[in-house]
Amino acid sequence: MLAGRLADRALGAAAALREGTGGGTAVRLGVDAAVPADGEHVADAVAAALDARGAAVLRVRARDWLRPRSVRLAAGPRDAATAWTSEVDHLGLLREVLDPLGPGGAGTWLPALWDEAADRAVRAPRRTAPVGSVLVLDGPYLLRWETADALDLVVHLLVSDAAVHRRLGGDAAVRRTGAWAIYREETDPAPRADVVLRAEDLRRPALVLGDAPSAWA
Repeated sequence: MLAGRLADRALGAAAALREGTGGGTAVRLGVDAAVPADGEHVADAVAAALDARGAAVLRVRARDWLRPRSVRLAAGPRDAATAWTSEVDHLGLLREVLDPLGPGGAGTWLPALWDEAADRAVRAPRRTAPVGSVLVLDGPYLLRWETADALDLVVHLLVSDAAVHRRLGGDAAVRRTGAWAIYREETDPAPRADVVLRAEDLRRPALVLGDAPSAWA
């Protein structure tokens, strides 16, 4: 099972943290996905596998780190450039989650910063992570310059524009495919990930890069 193999890989690194041979408080695992539901699906499966193995899991979702609607939709619902530059608060994730859990960090983290439905900030208290825990983060554009070096293990989902249009439809699909094209052009994310899955159909993912089997079940 792929989720289990990914969990085992993260737990190996987490053991080094507990033994004092690795830096930081938590292993920071990211699932990089164009379609939000795909990223959440994979990240939830990995988090469940970690939980079943008795790991301390810190779950963070990019939808809880969006920028205000007036910022991310400033140029309209179909604008790809604004989606690429201003959809997710990557610097906020770095400041409040990734850096504090990494080498030299305080070991505290925020689970959320923004309520998308209410379009306002969330007053979530900071939490303290136990040494050797595993952060599981899903979101788009995780291998861009703000966050790439702050992740210890990255799973990148490859998906065609046609699949994005099937899953999202309408303006959201136009916006995301355009932004994802910019992401690919500027950062070339797939070769820099630890595991790459072709995710046209998440019931039958195909392993492109990595050492884990390609089946979820």
